[in-house]
Amino acid sequence: MQEFFKKLKGDRSVWAIAALLALFSFLPVYSAASNLAYLHGSGNTFSFFIKHLMHLGVGFFIMYAAHLMPYRYLRGLSMVFIPVVLVLLALTMMQGTTIDGANASRWIQIPIVGMSFQTSTFASVVLMVYVARYMSKMADTKITFKDSILPLWLPVFLVIMLILPANFSTAALIFLIVLTLVFLGGYPLKYLALIVGMGVLSLAMFVLVAKAFPEAMPNRIDTWMSRIENFSNGEDTEEDYQIEKAKIAIASGGVKGVGPGKSVQKNFLPQSSSDFIFAIIIEEYGLIGGVILMAMYMMLLFRIIIISHHAKTVFGTLVVLGVGLPIVIQALINMAVAVELFPVTGQTLPLISSGGTSIWMTCLAIGIILSVSARSEVSAKEEEIDEENPLEILSEAI
Repeated sequence: MQEFFKKLKGDRSVWAIAALLALFSFLPVYSAASNLAYLHGSGNTFSFFIKHLMHLGVGFFIMYAAHLMPYRYLRGLSMVFIPVVLVLLALTMMQGTTIDGANASRWIQIPIVGMSFQTSTFASVVLMVYVARYMSKMADTKITFKDSILPLWLPVFLVIMLILPANFSTAALIFLIVLTLVFLGGYPLKYLALIVGMGVLSLAMFVLVAKAFPEAMPNRIDTWMSRIENFSNGEDTEEDYQIEKAKIAIASGGVKGVGPGKSVQKNFLPQSSSDFIFAIIIEEYGLIGGVILMAMYMMLLFRIIIISHHAKTVFGTLVVLGVGLPIVIQALINMAVAVELFPVTGQTLPLISSGGTSIWMTCLAIGIILSVSARSEVSAKEEEIDEENPLEILSEAI
């Protein structure tokens, strides 16, 4: 066992936080799975436990593999994967999947393995690495808006526009993190204001077009508007069913909670093991459990900031913030939705909620963070380029 731990490189605190979150996730996921098991008619909750175990197993393998790869390889790989991401997002959107008349084209089916994959989460990680690469490349160069339109903002807006019709919250989160990343990278504020204006204008045009051609473009515009209106007006409608049950679960939990596996509201919350799992955690483990969980995410944020500060390159600093901040922000959004501080968004709780793609991409992001952390201790000589490595040549040439 000691030999295994010696092979784990990078920040030990990040490893510990990821492992603790993953281990804790089995309790609420297994508890909440009872509702899903009986809804699907099987009644076998253990199958959901095994499925979650497999997802986490694959996720931690991805994390381990990513943390071993020198993060400088990501510079070239991000250029290679941007076109791949755009094709995957386009294929996902063209599926035309709808739920209750709304666009729900978020997953792409993989026939060979018989599973679905949420392309937007993968696109988010790739795009953040791509933006970090561009800003680090321009670190010592005067940035002009004209020169940055095609290499920087065109891929960003293409990715966001392909995600937007089916998943507004993810598209908005990506846009927010990109703006934060380019700001930290030294992008001029006057150009940032222009980009924000262009983003708002593009969103307004999309809403108008979607409203004008609802049959040609199945969309979630009405869902977005109703959620925001209900949230701001405090109205109790059918759309608020989940949030009302979540609040009952939180109120039932009190300070100490009702105990592991004893949640009642898991039988009424349709997304009890994913979007609203934080409410189930509060019900079963109380305010104490919720505070401890939030503290773990805050500790992860603290370590992300520390690792970015100690990174030896501008690219390392930006890539850690680019892939790390979305994890913590997504967690805070999920918690805020459960306590009705934020409209319903559909964001999962990283490393806690069930779902393969979310877990895998979170683990990939953490693996990248660990890769940067591991190489903060490597000497400059050891970081020199291996000229016979094709990945290295591609990375540095781009």
